[in-house]
Amino acid sequence: MASFFSDFVFMWYLEELNKKEFMKFKEVLRKEMAESGLQHIPWTEVKKASREDLANLLVKHYEKKAWDVTFRIFQNINRKDLSERAAGEMAGHSKIYQAHLKKVLSQDCSRKFNIPIQHFLKEEFTPDKCSRLQQLFVPKTTEKKPHTVLLKGVSGVGKTVLLAELMMAWSEGLMFQNEFSYVFYLCCHEIKQLKTASLADLLSREWPRPSAPIAEIVSQPAKLLFIIDSLEGLNCDLSEPESELCDNWMQKCPVSILLSSLLRRKLLPESSLLITATPEAFEKLGDRIEYTVKNFVTGFNENSRRSCFQRVFQDEDTAQEVFTLVRENEQLYNICHVPSLCWMVATCLNDEVKRGGHLSAVCRCTTSVFAAYVLNLFIPQSAHYPSKKSQALLRGLCSVAAEGMWTDNFAFNQKDLEKNGVFHSDISTLLNMKILLKSRDSKNLYTFLHPSIQEFCAALFYLVNSHVDHPSKDVLCVETLLFTFLKKVRVQWIFLGCFIFGLLHKSEQAKLEAFFGYQLSQEVKQTLCQSLEKISADEELRKQIDDMKLFYCLFELEDDGFVTQVMTFLPQIKFVAKEYSDLIVAAYCLKNCSTLQKLSISTQDILQEEKDPSYLKKLLLCWQDLCSVLGSSQQIQVLQVKDTYLNELAFLELHNHLRNPSCAPRKFLVNNVSFLCNNQLFFELLTQNHNLHHLDLSLTSLSRSDVKLLCEVLNQKGCHIEELLLASCSLSKQCWNYLSDVLKRNKTLSHLDVSSNDLQDEGLKVLCQALSLPDSALKSLL
Repeated sequence: MASFFSDFVFMWYLEELNKKEFMKFKEVLRKEMAESGLQHIPWTEVKKASREDLANLLVKHYEKKAWDVTFRIFQNINRKDLSERAAGEMAGHSKIYQAHLKKVLSQDCSRKFNIPIQHFLKEEFTPDKCSRLQQLFVPKTTEKKPHTVLLKGVSGVGKTVLLAELMMAWSEGLMFQNEFSYVFYLCCHEIKQLKTASLADLLSREWPRPSAPIAEIVSQPAKLLFIIDSLEGLNCDLSEPESELCDNWMQKCPVSILLSSLLRRKLLPESSLLITATPEAFEKLGDRIEYTVKNFVTGFNENSRRSCFQRVFQDEDTAQEVFTLVRENEQLYNICHVPSLCWMVATCLNDEVKRGGHLSAVCRCTTSVFAAYVLNLFIPQSAHYPSKKSQALLRGLCSVAAEGMWTDNFAFNQKDLEKNGVFHSDISTLLNMKILLKSRDSKNLYTFLHPSIQEFCAALFYLVNSHVDHPSKDVLCVETLLFTFLKKVRVQWIFLGCFIFGLLHKSEQAKLEAFFGYQLSQEVKQTLCQSLEKISADEELRKQIDDMKLFYCLFELEDDGFVTQVMTFLPQIKFVAKEYSDLIVAAYCLKNCSTLQKLSISTQDILQEEKDPSYLKKLLLCWQDLCSVLGSSQQIQVLQVKDTYLNELAFLELHNHLRNPSCAPRKFLVNNVSFLCNNQLFFELLTQNHNLHHLDLSLTSLSRSDVKLLCEVLNQKGCHIEELLLASCSLSKQCWNYLSDVLKRNKTLSHLDVSSNDLQDEGLKVLCQALSLPDSALKSLL
């Protein structure tokens, strides 16, 4: 056992020794120091020390190891009963805490976890289920060190439910009984409200009695599991200097420093950590957390989503009909993997059915569903329009949401609400609507049903109010919001910019005008267009913009004229498509682009062969639309395909568009690309583009036959390639003769990069021989 017991506790156990045993304790301690490499305590001090003095010396010199040393000596002097008594008292407190946690999880889940998860926890813990939970802690390597487990998933996807299941299984004694004596749950959204605290303060909050045995709890750090939920809620980037971190569990400090000290292993480094956060938060943290295991929570699969619709609609045929409609909208279907949003979408569409609304209009895009859901909450089913009070209440709620987005606050106290026009008498109304929920650990804090609903309300604020009228100076103008969103400065802004654009669509404008009773100004749309125009004139700003974020904004607006105008501001486009919906929005925006000069595309593994045939067919149709820009935008001078796997059909589609005479880029970069096809087709493309001067195949693996085909192209008279980059292409030794032949015959190639390949002496000799020829055109070899 490790130690951090107080001096008093050590003295109490030493008092149990008689005079002879106490002297023997000192003699054994002297022997331990000599034989076990313990830090030396001067024998003169040990010899004359009283029991209180010796307790102080042990804690001073050995700190967290003091109890380990004491336990060993007790056993050595035949006082094993003392070590067993101490262990028993520790175990007793652990059992008290386990029983308390089980009670909390069983009776108070909806308040503690913001979601009605009792029904999840009432399911029997089968061996398979326990095994799956234990798998969270199985490291990828055999290296022995304290667990740091990352649990990644979008907001509301079910990370907290998984944590609750794990804690329930531990509290019932089904798992981790030997590994962890205590499991503590720390919600970042909640502890953020404390401003400053010590670790002792946080643990005392979780203890069932007025006084918590903190010294005893932290005496065995290796037996502690800290669950840190929603790390993104703390807005902590772990960049504090080492000197600012805390290593004392009694020391009060800003909660961001306290959490950073735990995460960076300054405080209780032997403890285990289970951390949840959104993908964006983990991406921002980079490698500042050293983890042993990383897991993903994916949320509802298709069957779960369908079941959710059936529970909401009850009529199975209607549920299936509506679900099919949602399934056809990739963006809408995607958000339904989040349980609370799946329920929201189903509830919204069920309400529209009851009101006799047009489901296809509501399902137009993500914004239209959120707009229908939120606005309908404030309109009684028997009415067509909201009351003045409801209009004012929604305005106030939007004001709260906007301030929260700018201050990174997702849990609001009564003062926050009242400042923005939401009064105490309004709270019960909003709770009944289920647009607000009581926060996890405090009855005096409130959160939106899901962070994306807060984002929607914040976006709505900018359509019906001006930031200058907001009571908080933290709320900035719509242009600043736009660029903050497009630069991905704030990791919790997932939909905010998209919702603002979506609310500018004519159908959403009509909804808002009907709700608020007046015609909305078009000033926001004009401001957004003028702001985006600045991108073309500011190269530094251009580099910071995430094009995929902008594509999603424009897709929500669905105004071809506006999109075409904005795309003229973007002569250079670089995007990474990670899923089908990314391809959809990129294709939509690029088909409205005719002035493109530089294009960089990455589709990662979306277009692999191992897909469901019907799904792959949809992907290929979308890929076809995206590739069409190569013919429609005749000014492309630089084309890059990178980090991409193309199946045969996807490559053929790209090949057909690259053959278009109007597609003749001067620079062609194919980096880290795998394609399953007849490679000869690829190299034939190079012969058809007489404008090609720069070819970069770096990081793309090339076989001997690939290099042979490439060199045949380079040796043709019509080839004008001046720069050839083949870095990290896994070139084999047979390739060097082909390249040597090119250097002897080609009169235009002036730069060759074959770095990070297995050149060896033989390859170097062959290339040098070619270079030594008097008529060699090569000026640079890497």
